[in-house]
Amino acid sequence: MITLLNETVLWWHWVILGIILLIVEMSSGTFIMLGLGIAAIFVGILDSMIHTSFTTELTIWMILSVLSIAAWFKWFKEPTVSHTGQSNYRLDTLGTVTEEIHPHDRGKVIFDTPVLGNTVWHATAKKSIPKDTRVKIVEVNGQLIEVQKV
Repeated sequence: MITLLNETVLWWHWVILGIILLIVEMSSGTFIMLGLGIAAIFVGILDSMIHTSFTTELTIWMILSVLSIAAWFKWFKEPTVSHTGQSNYRLDTLGTVTEEIHPHDRGKVIFDTPVLGNTVWHATAKKSIPKDTRVKIVEVNGQLIEVQKV
């Protein structure tokens, strides 16, 4: 079987496979097929310059595919902001401190727009924040909101 594939799979088969994978990617939008398609096209170009066996081509394609998927998840995937299970749709909402906030202590903040249905919240901060200072939300921790100076 391998000898048959070594004789019949040519460089342009890899390029066609890569183009098909890119077309599938355009209809799915997951960006996983993008790396697989580019890897297949790269293997086809490499095979047109240096004639290699099918097993070598397949190994190169698999390595490039795994590297492209790993790169996608490492550098291009959007990081999560909070792991609290709370909604993050109001992060970076601006507010004004109404009670001074000290590190590891609570203060009060009134926000310009409602956050999870309320405009006045108890808040914490890593640094002291005096009264009447503009702040933004950094993280929602249950019923407490962590803020920082704008």
